[in-house]
Amino acid sequence: MDIILQIPAGIDLEERDTVKFLSAKLYEAGRLSLGHAAEISKLSKVAFAEILGDYSVALINYPVSDIIGDAARI
Repeated sequence: MDIILQIPAGIDLEERDTVKFLSAKLYEAGRLSLGHAAEISKLSKVAFAEILGDYSVALINYPVSDIIGDAARI
């Protein structure tokens, strides 16, 4: 699926940066795997993982509730 965004002319956005941002946020939301997000961004998995911090996205995306549940089972 292709998505076309119409951005006002006054906003200075680079297509590549926008794709990386959206990929990072979709990864954060659990909608994309790390590999798929990296592929969409045209980066290696390692390079994509390194830029996640630029978008305030954690590499390890494990909800606190799951951590507590796992700890309770140990």
